[in-house]
Amino acid sequence: MKKGPKVAIQGIKACFHEQAAYKFFGQDIQPVECTSFKHTCEVLDKGECDFVVMAIENSIAGSLLPNYTLIREYNFAVVGEVYLPIQLHMMALPGVKFEDIKFATSHPIALRQCVDFLDDYPHIQVIEGSDTAACAKKISDEKLTDTVAIANSLAAELYGLNIIERRIESNKKNYTRFLILKKEKTEEMRDTSKASICFQVGNHVGALSKVLNIFAERNVNLTKIQSMPVLGKRNDYYFYVDVDWKNMEEYDKAVRQALKYTVNFNIMGEYQKNEKV
Repeated sequence: MKKGPKVAIQGIKACFHEQAAYKFFGQDIQPVECTSFKHTCEVLDKGECDFVVMAIENSIAGSLLPNYTLIREYNFAVVGEVYLPIQLHMMALPGVKFEDIKFATSHPIALRQCVDFLDDYPHIQVIEGSDTAACAKKISDEKLTDTVAIANSLAAELYGLNIIERRIESNKKNYTRFLILKKEKTEEMRDTSKASICFQVGNHVGALSKVLNIFAERNVNLTKIQSMPVLGKRNDYYFYVDVDWKNMEEYDKAVRQALKYTVNFNIMGEYQKNEKV
């Protein structure tokens, strides 16, 4: 029986990246557990997996800025996106009560999504971990009776923990957007409706608006813009832009025109728009 693609995820079994991978590819995949986002890129770069699933933004915590840099530096192709609703629960060993808690541990991005809840309990010390599911596993493995993990219900079930507070995320309409990355760009995907683009513009009045107006004039919709400083160059920025369209020909014309007014223009990926949460 043929196995599905190898997909690198940041985290271990029952983490949100694994959930996102299953949502995008289906159940027939081989998850490759990695300790960091950089690790997932290294695995893909070495050909030890077929795809990477990488979180890029959260509706509460915002963009994961270092991940934009990783995608650009490794020159990976963005071939898809997936949105995952994020429900975060506080979990502990069976028998542990809320008043026993001294420490709460989770991934830094998950902790940022629960800041309103955690601010109400200043006596609980927050400890950043490598991954939501790994924090749950550590409590289970080390029998920590004074520590809770903040993770999803799958982690609680898998690692034998009790959920003592449900849905502690600051906004109940919390979701994370993940990008699907591949090592090489492929030309066969032309039934696309969205793109992730990176470029620089000159440091003068109207330079950026000129480029963005080119897309607007072609009815290409700007869905996101993110700026990142160019390392070591004051006032120079990379602009990461997501656009979608209904007419591929108009998008192609906009890209050709934008090339004249930008530097280091790079289409990181063209893919099918997917906003189902």
